[in-house]
Amino acid sequence: MDPTWLAALAFVALSAVFTVGFLAAAAVLRARARKPDPAVELTYECGEAPTGSAWVRFHPRYYVVALLFVLFDVETVFILPWALNVGDPRSGGTAIVEMFVFVGILLLGWGYALRKGALRWQ
Repeated sequence: MDPTWLAALAFVALSAVFTVGFLAAAAVLRARARKPDPAVELTYECGEAPTGSAWVRFHPRYYVVALLFVLFDVETVFILPWALNVGDPRSGGTAIVEMFVFVGILLLGWGYALRKGALRWQ
């Protein structure tokens, strides 16, 4: 057997032993309340007493707006490193073309959402 495979197998076995050991120790040594406090089971809403049920139906538009926010937030995550390295002579003109294609695809999706009325608040 190759020593690399043996080392990998030993690492996996040791990781499993440590994981199970730590989980068992946490289960045995966990902190337990002697007398349960009734305040722990109360619902907390900014100091106000809750009214009604917590199971309220939301309009799907809320979820669409949240998904669009995440989409454009992720776009920023992709554009920022590109903007920091666009002046690098090794990237050439292809980096600019790729970013225009990326932003163009996102603008197509944004236009589609606008056309479907996903961003119209009623």
